[in-house]
Amino acid sequence: MRLLLIEDDPMIGDGLRRSLSTEGYAVDWVRDGEGAEAALRAGGHALVLLDLGLPDADGLNLLRSARMVGNDVAVLILTARDGLDSRVAGLDLGADDYLVKPFETRELLARMRAVLRRRAGRASARLITADTELDMESHALTHAGATAVLSAREYALMHALMERPGRILSRAEIEERIYGWGEEVESNAVDALILSIRRKVGKGVILNLRGAGWMVAKP
Repeated sequence: MRLLLIEDDPMIGDGLRRSLSTEGYAVDWVRDGEGAEAALRAGGHALVLLDLGLPDADGLNLLRSARMVGNDVAVLILTARDGLDSRVAGLDLGADDYLVKPFETRELLARMRAVLRRRAGRASARLITADTELDMESHALTHAGATAVLSAREYALMHALMERPGRILSRAEIEERIYGWGEEVESNAVDALILSIRRKVGKGVILNLRGAGWMVAKP
């Protein structure tokens, strides 16, 4: 799953990028308002982590502008502004949640999962389809009675497939979802991940449609 991180502080931004990448998220990081506007226009992200105190823009104005042009991407504000007025303004302008710095990474991850669940209309932290279940908190994958904990990249791939069971994802579509900007992708990277997942829980967990891509079975 690809995230857009809008954060000007290099230490905070790099720490978040590393932590979130470890959890299986592909993180695109921009550090100013100009870059944020361009990234928001380009789209392709499931969630935006938005700092309000940017050097050349106010995050609330970026949020307002995005919502005014119909951009409905999920937004979680991360900021040192802890006043009630700021929290109310952010939520009223269309943010899905608001987290005050400093915060623990575990809480951020939990809030991200909650936002994404609400957006998808789910109450559970599990994706379930047919005889396959993916736990978004523990990264445990269960298929036909076999259970294994996935690596970050394996989890990202399974999450992409299980978000829309029955839909075929091409190689390019999978790469777009699990790799961030500037990451080198080897030609057989997706094949290697799929092979590893199949070895862990069984070949039938991911279906291949020759020449088209991969999918998981519908319920």
